[in-house]
Amino acid sequence: MTTTTNPAACDLVRLRVEGMHCAGCVGKVETALKQTPGVSGAEVSLTGAMAVVRGSGLDAGALARAVRSTGFEAEPMVRRESLAERREAMERRRRATVRKWRSRVIVGAVVWLPLETLHWFGGMLGVDAHAGAWLWVSVVAATIALVWVGSAFYGSAIRAALSRTTNMDTLVSIGATAAFCLSVANLIRMGIGAHDVPLYFTEAAGLLTLIATGHWLEASMTARAGVALRELLALQPDEVTKVASAEDHEGRAVRTEDVMPGDLVLVRPGERVAVDGEVVRGASALDESVVTGESIPVDRGEGAPVVAGSMNLTGALVVRSTTEGSGTTLARIAEIVLNAQSGKTRIQRLADRVAGVFVPAVLGVAAVTLLVWGLAAGDWVTGIVSATTVLVISCPCALGLATPTAVMVGSGAASRRGILVRTAEALERSASVRAVAFDKTGTLTVGKPRVVQAEDGVLSQAAGIARGSTHPLSVAIVEAARERGLEPARAGNIAETPGVGLAGMIAGRKVEIVSASVAAGRGVGLPPTPEDASVSAVLEGGKLAGVIAFRDEPREEARELIALLRGRGIESHLLSGDREGVVRAIGGRLGIEPGRTHGGLSPTDKVDRVRALAEAGGPGAALAMVGDGINDAAALAEAGANGGVGIAIGTGANVAIESAGVVIPGENLGSLGEILAIGRLTMRTVKQNLALSFVYNTVAIPAAAFGLLGVHGPIIAALAMGLSDVSVLGNSLRLAARLRRPGPVG
Repeated sequence: MTTTTNPAACDLVRLRVEGMHCAGCVGKVETALKQTPGVSGAEVSLTGAMAVVRGSGLDAGALARAVRSTGFEAEPMVRRESLAERREAMERRRRATVRKWRSRVIVGAVVWLPLETLHWFGGMLGVDAHAGAWLWVSVVAATIALVWVGSAFYGSAIRAALSRTTNMDTLVSIGATAAFCLSVANLIRMGIGAHDVPLYFTEAAGLLTLIATGHWLEASMTARAGVALRELLALQPDEVTKVASAEDHEGRAVRTEDVMPGDLVLVRPGERVAVDGEVVRGASALDESVVTGESIPVDRGEGAPVVAGSMNLTGALVVRSTTEGSGTTLARIAEIVLNAQSGKTRIQRLADRVAGVFVPAVLGVAAVTLLVWGLAAGDWVTGIVSATTVLVISCPCALGLATPTAVMVGSGAASRRGILVRTAEALERSASVRAVAFDKTGTLTVGKPRVVQAEDGVLSQAAGIARGSTHPLSVAIVEAARERGLEPARAGNIAETPGVGLAGMIAGRKVEIVSASVAAGRGVGLPPTPEDASVSAVLEGGKLAGVIAFRDEPREEARELIALLRGRGIESHLLSGDREGVVRAIGGRLGIEPGRTHGGLSPTDKVDRVRALAEAGGPGAALAMVGDGINDAAALAEAGANGGVGIAIGTGANVAIESAGVVIPGENLGSLGEILAIGRLTMRTVKQNLALSFVYNTVAIPAAAFGLLGVHGPIIAALAMGLSDVSVLGNSLRLAARLRRPGPVG
């Protein structure tokens, strides 16, 4: 994370923000930051306890003061955190939050449950909980609850009031205070001779205890929902063995974040690779599933690249680092997952706006309830009880939890499958995909040509000339000869001419491998070849000896993926810069309709085609663009800019990956179907959560306002509100359980 305390030239400032515990808190901090001069945008992460502010000429100190004015602690982040520090900070915040709420619940339960039991069953024991010493025990217990358990709610409500706003804790604080003050007033009335007046000391203590229990469950369940990120952060070792040379077998332990490019590190069997780099000594099998999603180990020897987080299974390796210890692939993956879990979807931003006006509206309903009962019905006691019940039962905690818990579960499940969701919005949009535009080479095809037609003698001659070349077609020729068991011809005086081909001497005669266009330019005619193949001519003494046809074969899983998408009602389009005939033939083999294959496209043409497909989808339908090359980067970004999502292949170019909202494993094209299914299930869960929240409040508030809950309305309201929170969290965890099941997501 970049940091800054210089107010003169800052375009990006990151702040550590402490004290937030709900969507309302996040909204207040964002509003305060966006109102600060120079700010063009601000994203506040409840999960990461941080704010990212963008603009021009930003003053980090002024931004921190703006956050403090809302009642939260804030300070500029002065340096980039290591993964170990990030992991420890997250764990520390989780533990502290769970510990604080647990202590409040324990204290509240100790003072409330015995009194609540006597309240309902004291008559069987001959005890009157509202008389004599037991009455004063209730007063003391309620006071303890207000001071100890209620401190968190009152502190939050007071901070909101000082910043001229309200939040969810405003309702809780006013509700508990109203119940306590009503009881004090009735206690005074009892002292001057009144009879049969209700007291709510026990209910006030129970209200705060039950709501605190909801916060405790929320903190515990949120910690469980975020476990995928913490496990991911733990995959990079905190320390690494740095060696002086490739022959050094001992070395010394240093912090991972202290490793710099060019440093040599020793990775023993059973250890995880700590940094991205290149093997300079040794050979081993590595489990790279953390990055690729593939469980099959891969062999890595001298000169091979390795990525941080991979598990070394067999031999010792000496690796030359190509990145800083804090800037590895794993660190970038963790940052992507954190951003996805902390970001906001369109539906979540709508929920935040609703929560922002909900509290003032409820205060108005409570005031009207009090006045109607008091002035119209002449029953101020019922009015106070009903108004108190309205305040308690309408607390929109469930509304604030509805989206972030489901998004955290969905993005975490995707990361466990090797899929990186860069933003929460990309996850949301993936649920609405109704058409997918695919790049061809390297996306639906393996990206590596194979020989599909050649005579053995011609192939043997060509292999003799091509075996020293690294050109993809030369590599394909040599591999094809090896697969057929052919011995490459002995060749000498080999020369490679860019744009022309290869030439060499075999048995005293000049043999050349040239492209079809070069052969045609020399007047050499070629026999018919498959339309979807590329052709090279093998010339001997200037005359045609034979042809070699190449084809970039479709991935094995590509046809299954197209069929899967068709079964879900999702259209597939093929966009490529290759010849129209080749693209049409490949599309036909994969099951893509001829009218949806488009060849001969430049990068600009792809952007135009993506824009047209996005516009043709209509309202509510999103387009996904899937690609892997540098020439796909603009189209990937265009898909995101038009309400869709760019999906990059993990083995593709970095610029393509950076332009996409989702990155899927390079060797598992089927992950595309999984991320679309995860997005659909996640957003279905979000909508279910929001429905639970809105239905609950829609039914509960009128019932409370009309006094249908009776004299025990406040305690019933507290219990019902806690159940609402638990139902939303439980629904999100139900999604988590479903996504943890082995096998494909459906």
